[in-house]
Amino acid sequence: MKKIIGITLISIVLDQLIKIIITNSISFNTSIEIIKDFFYLSYVRNYGAAWSILNGQGTFLIIVAFISMFLIYFLLIRQQKLKHYDIICYGLLYGGIIGNLIDRIRLGYVIDYLDFNLIGYSFPVFNLADSLIVISVFLIVIGLLKEEKNGISSK
Repeated sequence: MKKIIGITLISIVLDQLIKIIITNSISFNTSIEIIKDFFYLSYVRNYGAAWSILNGQGTFLIIVAFISMFLIYFLLIRQQKLKHYDIICYGLLYGGIIGNLIDRIRLGYVIDYLDFNLIGYSFPVFNLADSLIVISVFLIVIGLLKEEKNGISSK
């Protein structure tokens, strides 16, 4: 568990540090083009979840974050013999959840800044914490499917 906590703390610090840099360097609702017509750093505030769903439901999203962390621990981590792969995945997942949770509790919204335009589609702006959540969930699912395919039980 100590290694998961370490990865979680590093993820949180990096997420919050980037958000501080963004808010101190870019005016709200402003973009800086990094790669022409493709990638921008944009400072926006998200009062909802991904794609701004549940906009204005901050209290609900805070409760969901705490319940998610509790369930992840009790259903997937506690009393499991975790491999190095699992430790990294859960550390990144917790780091992402807590990174956005800090914003929601402290500010009432999440700071987003990664802004991509993919073949004319302006993808919703997101942040490092969002990326950590999506990537870690994807890796956890792949790991679980691989274990199931190989007949390996994590217990």
